[in-house]
Amino acid sequence: MSSDGKLQSDDPASRIPLSFNQDFLCGFDRGDDQGPFGPRFHIVHGWRLRGKADAGALQQALDDVVVRHEALRTAIVRGDGERYQEIHPPSPVRLELREAAGMDPAAREGAVEELIAEVESGTISARELPLLKATLLRFDEDDAVLVLIVHHTAADGWSVRLIIRDLATCYAARRGHRTEELPTALPYREFSAWQRELADDPALESSRAFWREQLAGARILSVPTDRPKSTGLPESTAVHRFTVDAELTSRAVEISRALRSTPFMVLLGAFAVLVQRTTGSTDLVVPTFSPGRGEDRFHHTVGPFFNFLPLRTELAGCRSFAEVVARIRTTSLEAYAHDLPFGQILAEAPELMLPTLEDGRAACVFQVFPFPFLLDGELIGDLEYTEVRRRLTSQPVGSDVPNGALWTLNLDPAGDVVAGIQYNSNLYDERSVAELVDRFREVLRELVQAPDAPLELRPERS
Repeated sequence: MSSDGKLQSDDPASRIPLSFNQDFLCGFDRGDDQGPFGPRFHIVHGWRLRGKADAGALQQALDDVVVRHEALRTAIVRGDGERYQEIHPPSPVRLELREAAGMDPAAREGAVEELIAEVESGTISARELPLLKATLLRFDEDDAVLVLIVHHTAADGWSVRLIIRDLATCYAARRGHRTEELPTALPYREFSAWQRELADDPALESSRAFWREQLAGARILSVPTDRPKSTGLPESTAVHRFTVDAELTSRAVEISRALRSTPFMVLLGAFAVLVQRTTGSTDLVVPTFSPGRGEDRFHHTVGPFFNFLPLRTELAGCRSFAEVVARIRTTSLEAYAHDLPFGQILAEAPELMLPTLEDGRAACVFQVFPFPFLLDGELIGDLEYTEVRRRLTSQPVGSDVPNGALWTLNLDPAGDVVAGIQYNSNLYDERSVAELVDRFREVLRELVQAPDAPLELRPERS
């Protein structure tokens, strides 16, 4: 380690160049514990387990996953004008075992959500490898919950589903069951190398030209804060959770099919109309995230692939919500077709992020992110796995987001939308966030009930 506690090596051969995604994270680094290398920049998910949960086999399986995915044992070294990633040998995952024998079955659902919230309000150090921890709470011989926390510098939401899929397979094998061979998982360093090699490819000039034209004169969406950043309150991220009922969700999905779009495009369209009516602006650049995985060969690799993607849509002249969705559809398809690491996009539009630097404004990101490999009552070996998706309780401390708010909407198999907004509580009050959610639902309901009706937009400010 260096004098500041960071893992590092004196061997230049071990200094692997960062991916552009890792570079993006470093752009928010301030050298303290409040940025992307702080202990609260993490992802937390839980799974209900049915069957006998063997803690010894689980420990072995967790360690197998760390061997398989080197991103979980990779340190990002910053400082002295040089940044690089350094891969370390596997080490045991920290597994905490808890027992709740005799708990009333009626109380278990609440205990599950409380445990996940507890883990999410906790920490995981970016300086202690591996960047994965686990908690197993056993209610009885056939009922348990497993919660994983992984540092966001090592994984994204897609990666967490890979981790549990691979963990379930390794656990079954450790328990003596025959299992299907896992797909090849290329090391994340190969993605980094591929990105670096591709960066100079002349074929990407058309994508760079697209972003130069698309974002000319554009400014990223920012929203007023309840308190200015200059107040100097310690940074903290809270989570406001909410749902969109099944009837309204069903109508939104129906509209998406009718308009040859996706639920994301319909929900983003409603969000864009809400922003327009709030601000009066028709030129909206709403940031979201793309999977950022490039070629299919990286689909089974754990790592920070997520990519910040600005979607610019002009709402002026839209006569109906159907036209809004059509424009969102065009915007989204073109952006995904020209997906570049955000640093390269920003190079073509260097003034894009200026509004987020203002004292009384902050960024607002919107995503409806589908994930592969969803475990929902799937029996692997002698354990059945079901992801805990219905988290409905808001909490004052959660996983960090930098400078603003992140909307995440998930289409639940139950038919509704289960959603959450992670927001900087030093900048926003939960009351303001909750009021915005209520207005979003109202706007969505209005728009999907009559997508071809004349659209009411607020006049732009002169």
